Amino acid sequence: MIQLGYVSAIVPDSTLEQVFAIAADIGYDCVEVMCWPQGKATRRYSGITHINIAELDDSGIAAIAELSNRYGVSISGLGYYPNALSRDAAEAEQAVEQIKSVITATSMLGLSRMNTFIGRDSTQSIDDNWPRMLETWKPIIRHAEEQGVKIGIENCPMLFTADEWPGGKNLAASPVIWRRMFNDIPSDHFGLNYDPSHLVFQQMDYLKPMREFTEKLFHIHAKDVRVDQHLLDDHGILAHPNEYHTPKLPGMGDIDWGQFFSVLTDTGYEGPVCVEVEDRAFEGSIDDSKNALRQSHTFLRNYVPRRH
Repeated sequence: MIQLGYVSAIVPDSTLEQVFAIAADIGYDCVEVMCWPQGKATRRYSGITHINIAELDDSGIAAIAELSNRYGVSISGLGYYPNALSRDAAEAEQAVEQIKSVITATSMLGLSRMNTFIGRDSTQSIDDNWPRMLETWKPIIRHAEEQGVKIGIENCPMLFTADEWPGGKNLAASPVIWRRMFNDIPSDHFGLNYDPSHLVFQQMDYLKPMREFTEKLFHIHAKDVRVDQHLLDDHGILAHPNEYHTPKLPGMGDIDWGQFFSVLTDTGYEGPVCVEVEDRAFEGSIDDSKNALRQSHTFLRNYVPRRH
């Protein structure tokens, strides 16, 4: 049965216990827990540390398990979304080491999923990035295999504003690239953290990939997006996407969630679907964030029944 959860990045100042308590109070089954290195925020929703893996020991593992049991909320996976292929060598090296550490922590906690980005040097073409991608990611995937952890690569292009152009900061943005990734690094531990919203503003079918990449759906992000035609008419498709599109709560954008879950359930998927709140209309306070999570939960429970 599918589990409904949320991504902890929307409550950055909450403790891990508060993250669990919010989930339990609203009725979520699980949470994707952010595991950034402390003090490393570089953009919105980054630098958030709800489990500090650098200090994870047996007592910490036991405490996390106790919280999960007490609140009846599981961890869908650990999340960390840096740029492991940054043209800044120090940034890339730090990202790779933290990804490996989060994979290890995932295994230590008895979990099976870790979610991240592939990364990209935004100034280089896909082909020019490819040799470095393989050199960087083959050892990471080997480490994941050794730890028994599945890596879900989110399909966000990280190409929204001027500092991310022209190529964006995540290679894994489209099916043609996923095919190439999975062909060149064949592994049952290498898959997708699939977010349909990222295909919408690219003018792509967000249902078709679920049928083709059924075996690679490791984790799902539930985020909606609204493409504003009047702004697109003004700026054109070659503009920075933030000029004409807006992330929204599920049900408030262009995704047909009935169709989405119709296809998702046909694939036999039984993993987590976690709400990722990036709707600026719900960012004023912790109460706004909780209201966003409540509204998203109410809407998505139409498609994801509660566990018994």
